[in-house]
Amino acid sequence: MAVDNVGFLRAQDVVREATRLGITVGTAESCTGGLVCGALTDVAGSSAVVRGSIVSYDPAVKRSVLGVTRRVCDEPWLGVVSESCARMMARGARRVLGSDVAVSITGIAGPGGAEPSKPVGTVWFGIDSAFGTHGVRRLFLGNRCDVREAAVRVALELVLGEIARFKGVATASGNSRCGLPWTNAGQDCKG
Repeated sequence: MAVDNVGFLRAQDVVREATRLGITVGTAESCTGGLVCGALTDVAGSSAVVRGSIVSYDPAVKRSVLGVTRRVCDEPWLGVVSESCARMMARGARRVLGSDVAVSITGIAGPGGAEPSKPVGTVWFGIDSAFGTHGVRRLFLGNRCDVREAAVRVALELVLGEIARFKGVATASGNSRCGLPWTNAGQDCKG
């Protein structure tokens, strides 16, 4: 599955802005299976900013590589399609990849897999940077390809939004690095 034109244009925006500010990006993907990183690496020059991706389709990989707790994975009211899981995946990707910004995607692309309160099309995103970690939930309509394509676009928009936070701090300080710990993943930024 290739990313649509909107996704590619958004990936170009991410690479351009991250390059301009010297910010690196990483992904942790489940239901998108690497499509977000694929969209980014389709852009010429992306090697300057893309640190990598962890495709964690299996809960065991979420736990062992990304640090998602067994409790989050196993609790029915949480599970691998939850804000807690998405946030932990993003934090883990940023830590493992050493990126300044990491986005995670976990969801139910369908056609099967629906759970009570989690219909097909439910996707959770996590975004992590020196500014902190947050989660976003979306419900997409359509078939498996539609859900995955929409999830790629939202993930790229979230990364672009997080990069804009760095841009705001850089603008206020007068330079793109402004003495903040961009390259020290895991530290907090109080911009």
